[in-house]
Amino acid sequence: MSKILVCGLINVETTLSVNEFPINYSPIEYNFFGINSYPGGVGLNLSLSLSSLSDEVRFLSMVGDDSAGLIVREVLSKNGVSTEYIHNSGCTAQSVVLYDESGRRKIFCDLKDFQDKSYDEHIFEKAAKDCDTLCLCNINFSRNLLKKAKSMGKTIACDVHTLCDINDEYNRDYMENADILFLSNENIKGREKEFLFELKNTYDCSVIVVGMGSEGALLYQRIDDSFTFVKAVKNQNVVNTVGAGDALFSSFVHFYTKGVSAVKSLEYASAFASHKISFDGAAKGFMTEEELLQKVNNN
Repeated sequence: MSKILVCGLINVETTLSVNEFPINYSPIEYNFFGINSYPGGVGLNLSLSLSSLSDEVRFLSMVGDDSAGLIVREVLSKNGVSTEYIHNSGCTAQSVVLYDESGRRKIFCDLKDFQDKSYDEHIFEKAAKDCDTLCLCNINFSRNLLKKAKSMGKTIACDVHTLCDINDEYNRDYMENADILFLSNENIKGREKEFLFELKNTYDCSVIVVGMGSEGALLYQRIDDSFTFVKAVKNQNVVNTVGAGDALFSSFVHFYTKGVSAVKSLEYASAFASHKISFDGAAKGFMTEEELLQKVNNN
């Protein structure tokens, strides 16, 4: 069992299935069983995923002292994730996710005032002391923890999601400090390898992965300066692709932290993410490691 720290966002996520984009205006539509609300956010998604894979998770985040915050704490506790490092602070963040049958999505995210806050470094140091890997999400309240994590000699994993510029000002701190770096190809389609090449020449990450959705993922390893393409595991029962990137990232971190090779870790992660998108809601649909390995071995 690995000990993995996650510092990232929690929000209450409302998902809404739509027929297509753009959405034609009408004053009201009835969408039976097409609207669902559930605690989500990158930090919560990673924590539930890693916990399902049997890692010991230290989850650092902030929620409001409100009814939504109580629901979040209840969901974490039911899924075996400690709320010891979840701080009450203002109002709980919220998001609304519109998605269509092809997997395209539009996310509206209300972070309240969390971008103006920082997580307590002393509490972080206590939580991180005996952890194997630190997943520091690109939310502002984790930014101040990057240098502290580096000074502790910890393996840092970051997902910067959608990029189109290797010098992106908001994400630069995360790219400069990450040992494991994930991103989506959403804004760099058709030039993934070129973009990845620029990243590896600019930053010192040991491993970089560009997620390419249903096409697969492109992996770079500094140890042998290699590029490897890993195909996606096909899923004929796609319900909602929201959270697929979080599932890919967290399951890769799980296996890579255990000493599994980067290529094999990404293959396992592809299968894990493929299964996850059969479920509605970013924080649902996570397999155990035993279920995942059985699925992979049977295919």
